[in-house]
Amino acid sequence: MNIYDHLKARGLIAQCTNEEKVRELLDKGGVTFYTGFDPTAPSLHCGHLVPIIAMAHMQRAGHRPIALIGGGTTMVGDPSGRTDMRKMLTQEEISENGRHFVGQMGRVLDFSEGKSLMVNNADWLLKLNYVDFLREIGVHFSVNRMLTAECFKSRLEKGLSFIEFNYMLMQSYDFLELYREYNCVMQLGGDDQWSNIIGGVELVRRVMGGEAYGLTFALLLNSEGAKMGKTAKGAVWLDAEKTPPYEFFQYWRNIDDADVIKCMKMLTFLPLEEIAGYEGLEGSGLNNAKEALAYEMTAMIHGRDSAETCLKTARDLFGGGDSADMPSTKLSGKDFTDGAISVADLLVKCGVCPSKSEARRLIEQKGVDIGGQKPASPADRLKKSRFEGGLVIKKGKKIYHRAEL
Repeated sequence: MNIYDHLKARGLIAQCTNEEKVRELLDKGGVTFYTGFDPTAPSLHCGHLVPIIAMAHMQRAGHRPIALIGGGTTMVGDPSGRTDMRKMLTQEEISENGRHFVGQMGRVLDFSEGKSLMVNNADWLLKLNYVDFLREIGVHFSVNRMLTAECFKSRLEKGLSFIEFNYMLMQSYDFLELYREYNCVMQLGGDDQWSNIIGGVELVRRVMGGEAYGLTFALLLNSEGAKMGKTAKGAVWLDAEKTPPYEFFQYWRNIDDADVIKCMKMLTFLPLEEIAGYEGLEGSGLNNAKEALAYEMTAMIHGRDSAETCLKTARDLFGGGDSADMPSTKLSGKDFTDGAISVADLLVKCGVCPSKSEARRLIEQKGVDIGGQKPASPADRLKKSRFEGGLVIKKGKKIYHRAEL
C-alpha cells in the first residue's frame, strides 16, 4: 500500500494541496519533508503525537523527515486556534523547552545518521534584517487574503497583534529555507496549520519556481469533537515528571469506548489487520482493546519495561489488590489544619478532582472511595494519622491514587 493511502486508512490525513501529485511523489520514495514544533512548554503533549507518528510512518516508508524546532517562531507566537495572545517567552526559556523536545521525539523517530534531521529556525529567523525580509518575502503576501485565513479570522474579534500577524510569513519562510538548503518539498502539520502551510507552498513557487506540497493531519479529537489529552491535572504530557507513566497508561486505558479504535489507528504502529480484530467488540471485550492501546502508547513513550509495570499495576488494582506503583501524592504538615484535612481538599490536592465543586459533585454521587469507605460529605475530615503508610483513593471503577505522608 502506498504510504499516502496507508496514512489515509489510519484516519491521519485531513487535507492535501495536490493529492494525486503527493501520492505519486511518495510512491517513488526518498522525499524530504518537515514538520514544525514550537517549544511553548517544557514538554510535548499527546496532541503532538499525531504528526510525530505520521512522520515515523513516512520515515519507515523510506522518506526523510526534518523535525523543525521553532526557536524563532516561538518568539512571536502562533495565533492558530487561539482566542488570546500567547505568553511571551524569553529566548532562554524557548531554548530550554526545545532541548526537552529533542529527546522526546527521539523515542519515536530515528535520528541516526542520514535517517532524519533536526533543525532550529532560530538559526535563520533571528539573523534576518527586517527591511530585507519585508522586501524579499513580505511582497509576496496579500493582507486581504491573509485576513481570510482561519488562523487570523478567529482572532480579529478580540484583536490580533501585529507581532502575531508576522507568524505566517515566518513559517512560510521556514519552508523556503528548507527547500533551498535540503531540497525539502513537503510540509506536514496539524489541520489548524493549513493556512500557514499554503503560504509556504506558494512562497516556494513564487521565489524559487519550485514544486512544493502541503499535507495536514486530523487533530486528536474525541467522538464529541473536543480535543483529547486533558485530565483533571491538565494536559497529558510526554514528560514522565509532568505525567507519570502510570497516569499516562491510565489515560489511554480509560478513554471512551467510541475513541479506542480511532486512537489505535492514529497513534500506534499496530498493523491495521490486528486493529480490525478489535472492531465491533463491546463491553469487557473492548477493555482488551483499551489495554492494548494503553500498553502500546506507554511502551512507545516510556519504554517496554515501564509499560509492563503499568499493565501489572492496573491489573492488580482492577483485581481489588494494592500496588506501590499507582500514582501518589505526598502530603505535608501545611496540608492539615488542626491535624486533619477535608475530603474535598484532599481530592483537589491529589488531582483526583480539578476543583472543590467537582469534588462535592463526585462525593454526592457516591463516586469516590477513600480507604475503603465512601465519604458522606465534602467537609468530612481525615486525621493525619490515617495517611501513615498511605491511604488509597478510588474514583469510579478505574482511577486509583495514594495519598501518603
